[in-house]
Amino acid sequence: MSDPLIGAPVDGGEYRILEKIGSGGMGSVYKAEQPSMNRLVAIKVLHAKYASREDLVARFRREARSMSQLSHPNTARVYKFGELEDGAAYFVMDYMEGRNLAQYVRRQGPMQWERALRVMIPVCHALAEAHRAGIIHRDLKPENIFLTEQGGNPDFPKVLDFGLAKVSEKQMGRGSMMLTQQGMVFGTPEFMSPEQAQGEPLDWRSDIYSLALILYELLTGKLPFEATKPVEVMRAHLQETPILLNERVMGLRFPPALEQVIARALKKKPEERQADAVELANGLQRCLSGASAAAQQAVLQPEAKPPEVPVSRLPLLVIGVAGGLLLLALGIWLGSLLGG
Repeated sequence: MSDPLIGAPVDGGEYRILEKIGSGGMGSVYKAEQPSMNRLVAIKVLHAKYASREDLVARFRREARSMSQLSHPNTARVYKFGELEDGAAYFVMDYMEGRNLAQYVRRQGPMQWERALRVMIPVCHALAEAHRAGIIHRDLKPENIFLTEQGGNPDFPKVLDFGLAKVSEKQMGRGSMMLTQQGMVFGTPEFMSPEQAQGEPLDWRSDIYSLALILYELLTGKLPFEATKPVEVMRAHLQETPILLNERVMGLRFPPALEQVIARALKKKPEERQADAVELANGLQRCLSGASAAAQQAVLQPEAKPPEVPVSRLPLLVIGVAGGLLLLALGIWLGSLLGG
C-alpha cells in the first residue's frame, strides 16, 4: 500500500515529502524538500494512531524542543514543530546522508582507534552543550550517532534522538522503567548506566557512562560484558566489572591511557566517573595527541647510521704478493738471458 504522505505538502506547502527513509515504533522519518530555501530536510512524523496519546505526543514535542535549543554543529538541528492535517505531530530537522555507528560496526567491524576518537570527541562536546542547557539525552546508543560528510570530513558525527531527554524526576522514580502499559522501555538496556537500570534519578554522568559504552563497542565490536539478554545486561551494569579494553578481543591492542579513560567512565558510581563530558573529551584528546606526538617523534628521530664496515686488506695483500712473485720471475728470466 502506498504511503499517503509521499508527495504531500506540509506546513501550507513550505515542505513537500519525497520519500520515506526510516520507520520505528513511534513514527517514521521522511526525506522532503523545502523549495523556498533550496534545501533538503528530514521530517519526523509521529504515527497518527498516537495523536490521542498525550504522553507520547509530549515525548515527541520534548524531543523537538530539546534539539531546537541546541546549536552545536555535531547535534542535529530542528527547525519547526507542528501537526499534519490528520493530527499527527511532526518536526522538521537536518537531512543527512550516511550511516549510524551501529551500521558501521555491523558492516565493517571495529573502527581503528585514532579514527574512533576523532568521531567521539566532538560527540562529547555536543553532549556537553546539552548538559549545560540542563538536557540529559538518556538514550545514547550507536544508532543515535550518525556519521555524515560535512566540510570535507567523511566522519562528521551528529547526535540524534533526544526523545527521552528532560524527563521529570517524578517520571524517573523507581519502577518507572516502563513508561506505558504498552511496554515502551525507557532507554536501551545495552547502553544504560547502572543508575538508569535501577530507575534512579539521572544527571549528565549517566550520559558519560553511555558514551563510554558506545566507544567501547566502536573499538571492539563488543560490549564490556558477556551477557546477551536485556535483563542479564542490566544486571551486568549493576554488578559485574567491565572487561578491560585490552582483554576483550584477541589481537586488538590499545594505548593504556585510553583503557584507563574508558574504565573510569564505566565506574558504577557516577561520582567516580569524569566530572563532565568535556573532561571525557579532554582525556580522549590526550590519548590522540600522545599518539600523534609519538609518531612525529619517530619521524623526526635521525636514522641511525649503519656501522662502518672496514674494507678488507686481503685483496690488496694478494695483489701485492702476486706482483712481487711476477717481478722475481721476470728478474730471473732476464738474468738467465744476460748470463747466456
